[in-house]
Amino acid sequence: MLEFENVSKSFWTGSHRKVILDRVSFRVELGRSLGILAPNGTGKTTLINMMAGLEKPDEGEIRKDCRISFPLGFMGGVISKHTAMENSRYIARLYGLDPDYVEAFCRWLCGLGEYFDQPLGTYSSGMRARFSFALMLALDFDMYLIDEGMPNSTDVEFNRKAGEILRERLETTTIVIVSHQAKTLAKFAREAAVLRDGSLYMFDTLEEAKQMYDYGSQG
Repeated sequence: MLEFENVSKSFWTGSHRKVILDRVSFRVELGRSLGILAPNGTGKTTLINMMAGLEKPDEGEIRKDCRISFPLGFMGGVISKHTAMENSRYIARLYGLDPDYVEAFCRWLCGLGEYFDQPLGTYSSGMRARFSFALMLALDFDMYLIDEGMPNSTDVEFNRKAGEILRERLETTTIVIVSHQAKTLAKFAREAAVLRDGSLYMFDTLEEAKQMYDYGSQG
């Protein structure tokens, strides 16, 4: 379970205060994946980072009683001067997992070949995305956080393998995905919400959320 209770979050932009959440309350139960539609610039990444514990609310309380992943695409936990091999083993130890397993899983899924033994600082953005996603799937979480869907990878084999694993995980885990496109959410979640003007509007179906989202986008 992940629960926000009267949570507020805002930033000072230099000219005005940008409100991300204004006394928002909602709950995500295990087994009920949630898709959140949010226009660009409304604070999608901030919301996901708060769920992961990477950012703190200004007010209110965030409660969780399950293992929640770092956001897909988040590279804050890895060290650029270290190799993917070194990073995968380090992260495995942080989470109390077998370093040999995590390294082997990431090597297999990434398909980076000899680059797996090169520093992450030498990677292209696509290669870093593949490693980040592989690392997230190698770790055992109850709830996965995804910002804008699958990583942008032109590697067809990686997309196929990662997509199959994610579909399998959907059967036993919960996913919270935030995107500005409804079609991205449709693959992962039945229940949906819309983030707009500091409020989060919850709906039983993605179709209902999409109607509000499309209407607001036209306004």
